[in-house]
Amino acid sequence: MHLPRWITILSTGALLAYPGALYAGMQEAAPPPPSSVSAAKTPAVTPGKTDNNKSSHLNDFLIRGTVFTDKALAFPGVQLRIRRAGEKKFRWESYTNSRGEFAVRVPPGSNYEMVIHAKGFAEQTRTVDPKAGENEESMVFRMQPTSGGKG
Repeated sequence: MHLPRWITILSTGALLAYPGALYAGMQEAAPPPPSSVSAAKTPAVTPGKTDNNKSSHLNDFLIRGTVFTDKALAFPGVQLRIRRAGEKKFRWESYTNSRGEFAVRVPPGSNYEMVIHAKGFAEQTRTVDPKAGENEESMVFRMQPTSGGKG
């Protein structure tokens, strides 16, 4: 059977138009224009107020270090407490990570007392003196077991 030429063209044209129609349908489901998306994510800014979050720790002094056992192994979970020299209340507290490392930021301008504590080990205390021009101090602790404690 032989079909007229215009039926063949019409059939082919319909097949070619189908993928285009599918693509056009996908375009309609696209997200709203970027201007409305960014406006929704941008927080309102109050005139006269600055965003201090970006630079709130810019001038802080960094106390970092590593704590080891008496057998020179990394000591995870050791408690660190820091207070300003002469104060009774501890203002900062942290714990060593799985590699025995720690890092604590404190404001510059004061001397600090740092107390290291782990169950079954003698407590150690160090004084930290943030010197002018420096922004960090590194230290290493080697914990000593208390008598009858496990190491």
